[in-house]
Amino acid sequence: MAIIARARAMRKALTLAEARLWVFLCPLRKERFQFRRQAPLRGYILDVVCFDRRLIVEVDGASHDHADRTRKDRVRDAVLAREGFLTLRFKNESIRDGVDGVIEEVRMQCRTAPTRSPLRDDHPPHKGEGER
Repeated sequence: MAIIARARAMRKALTLAEARLWVFLCPLRKERFQFRRQAPLRGYILDVVCFDRRLIVEVDGASHDHADRTRKDRVRDAVLAREGFLTLRFKNESIRDGVDGVIEEVRMQCRTAPTRSPLRDDHPPHKGEGER
């Protein structure tokens, strides 16, 4: 439960880059891409995620330039990749200076991403679901 409270607090204290990204992602709702910000998943808090498309967007500030943090980010990305998620990472400067390009990359990933994880395709539907 503590992670949910932390995520809620983080939603109220977005960095400038996170807030800018969020504002520019909102128009993608018209294309039926639904994003959540500061969403908890598997013990991590994701900056922005589109659960339907299994796409995570992370905004990396200067703290992510350190070797230890970079290693932790790689581990985190690998853990979430095993769950079928793709993580896109953008530096604060990319959001500040080239947000249109960032949004276009996110849009293209959403358009090409499957709506279900390929890891789950071999599982039969739940009882009462699917074709008979």
